[in-house]
Amino acid sequence: MASEFADLELAEMPGGTRLRLRVKPGARKRAILGVHDGALKLSVNSPPERGKANRAAIRLLAEVLDVVPSEIELLAGHGSRDKTVLVPLPAATVIERLGD
Repeated sequence: MASEFADLELAEMPGGTRLRLRVKPGARKRAILGVHDGALKLSVNSPPERGKANRAAIRLLAEVLDVVPSEIELLAGHGSRDKTVLVPLPAATVIERLGD
């Protein structure tokens, strides 16, 4: 299953791995939808207001990657569907945990 994430663009940097997210807010369910143009595509049921969708996306990603949400840093895209985050894991571990 990890092969479906082979096109995910990951960049290792001090403190972990940077990855791009494409977030669909206001969806019916929370889910990892796959990879779209190098970014991890997520759907969250929180609305895109006052950071609710950002927090929901980080909680979902933290749950899937088995890290604490506060360890994931939102680097860019606070008001956009396209976001960049830093997760405290090596790239290989990110791919492995997404595939589980």
